[in-house]
Amino acid sequence: MWIKKRPSPRITLTRRLFMTAALLSALLFTSTNAIMAAEPPTVEQALAVKPHQSDVDCDIPEPKMYEQCKIVGPIQDGKATGWIVTGPAGQTLRRFMDTNGDDLVDQFSFYKNGLEVYRDIDSNFNKKKDQARWFNTGGMRWGIDSNEDGKIDVWKQISAEEVSRIAVRALVTQEAALLTPLLVTKADLKHLGIKGPLEAKLLAAVADPARKLKQAVANSKMIQPRTTWLRFDASPPAAIPADMNKTPGELYVYENVMAIVDYGNPMTPGLVNIGELIRVEDAWKMTALPVPIEGNTTELVPGLVQNATLQDVAATPAAPANVSQKVQDLVGQLTKLMENPPAANASKAVYEKYQKEVEAVHFGLIGEARTDDERVQWTRQLLDALVAAVQSGRYQAGVARLKQLEIDIVKKSPKSALAGVARYRLMVAEFAAAMQEATNNEARQKVHDGWLTDLEDFLDNYPKADDAPDATLQLAMALEFGGKLDKAHKWYEKIVKEYGETPAAARAKGILTRLDLDGKTLVLTGSSLDGGNIDVKQFRGKLLCIFFWDTTSNLCLEDLPLLKALYEEHHAQGFEIVGVNLDAAKAAVAPYLTKHTVKWPQIHESGGLESGPAKEFGIISLPTMFVVDGEGKVVNRSATIADLKSTLAEKLAKK
Repeated sequence: MWIKKRPSPRITLTRRLFMTAALLSALLFTSTNAIMAAEPPTVEQALAVKPHQSDVDCDIPEPKMYEQCKIVGPIQDGKATGWIVTGPAGQTLRRFMDTNGDDLVDQFSFYKNGLEVYRDIDSNFNKKKDQARWFNTGGMRWGIDSNEDGKIDVWKQISAEEVSRIAVRALVTQEAALLTPLLVTKADLKHLGIKGPLEAKLLAAVADPARKLKQAVANSKMIQPRTTWLRFDASPPAAIPADMNKTPGELYVYENVMAIVDYGNPMTPGLVNIGELIRVEDAWKMTALPVPIEGNTTELVPGLVQNATLQDVAATPAAPANVSQKVQDLVGQLTKLMENPPAANASKAVYEKYQKEVEAVHFGLIGEARTDDERVQWTRQLLDALVAAVQSGRYQAGVARLKQLEIDIVKKSPKSALAGVARYRLMVAEFAAAMQEATNNEARQKVHDGWLTDLEDFLDNYPKADDAPDATLQLAMALEFGGKLDKAHKWYEKIVKEYGETPAAARAKGILTRLDLDGKTLVLTGSSLDGGNIDVKQFRGKLLCIFFWDTTSNLCLEDLPLLKALYEEHHAQGFEIVGVNLDAAKAAVAPYLTKHTVKWPQIHESGGLESGPAKEFGIISLPTMFVVDGEGKVVNRSATIADLKSTLAEKLAKK
């Protein structure tokens, strides 16, 4: 029986199901197993109840099918009682339950394909719905409507994918109320332990959403009434350790989240930059407003949380415990400088003034250092700051500053590790400055030759330096690019042998694998851009080109139409291509492929040039092409388009 026997001789309860404050029916239960019921709700009445939220995809039978639907019940689930509506095939369509025995329905459930996808809840039993939950194929959202006005005020639970879906909807409808619960708040930041300048930047980034939504679509061709969300796209989320940012716990961040949208032409989907998302308990929150990416622009802006953390780590180590007030003040000045660098378009004079202030603070910290370790720490940081400034192209005076620092360090401690650090930083800065000044190929070649000489001299003088593995790798790569493969091979082997536990050694090992590929069977598997896995073994029997590329390389873009022409000409004869995309962020890849009508499969794994496929084969320049025969053996590990065209003519001519 549906109803458990009640302990009292007889209890009469009126079970009223309501829709939008209207009663559907009254039910009478007795203490016996017999059920006495007043008129139950009709199918029409039950199916007239709509989800309180508008974006619910549930089964809605045609009116002509109503006669094949049924009201089943009353039913009991624990202490809750109610009715079920079933469809023509017996599948559940709706479920209405009274969970507290007050004779009123407080849970309204909606189904699709027999699974509950959405539930409205009256949690305080006042005849007004105040919670909305999505389940199964409907998602995992849990929204709170605290003022019971039909709009979600707080997301208790929501995934990053669902955030991107609602953000697109907010752009299309221009409903700031949809977006507001998704935006990070001051309370969220307090909970996460984010404060100071970063807190201010985040709150400013999400302020005034209504105006910014309007501004975002003002001249957009992509955001139209018919624009719909297609899918979420992002690299895997990052965990930022608490000790890196002085927060109570780890921060979990998605950087550069994108939403792929359909705005009328399925062959050309659009791209909306959702920006950075940060997890607050069980909900993901936005740290910026969504912006459609129009035209060919796919520039990715670093997220405020992750970028600020990285800047702090790289540039402003914490002052040691029990330091003087002067050191604390200096660290505070340095932190402020690093958090507020000159704008990218700032004049040279502004940048030089800023850099001199950075140097002055560093020299102050070096002078106040109590131990040799502290002195080395601040000196190394000054050296790094100077070389970065020179490499930016806006501070040529940094070369002279580095040169004087090296003289002072070597004079004081000629055999110290710091002397090697200073020498290598000066070499890198001199090379960067010279290449910036070189105006023709002859001048650049002369600079390059001098760089090779400097590297060999450095390795002779500082074979055990911290930078020795990197210097050796730089030398080997330069020799490889120069076509001196035998010499390059020896240096790569030296890295693997002598610096086996370093990142340089891991890279060199992959490069040696690539250099020795000719005539060997290619082993390559990876995650498909479209989901699943790609293994090159599945292309046995075909002539295969492996194309390592990314969307930012002009050389890749130049090769693409030529590669497409070869693919279209020879694909029917057994020619296949597998792209290995090395974009750091996945978001821009699919729109790029659609725009350029690229049809061959793509491997993509996060990390760019640090991803698994790139490290496995030591990929150091793009594009890189392997040509593989029908037996799976590599016939060319560094093919050009001309090489590929020649191989196709030779291998497929008779087919």
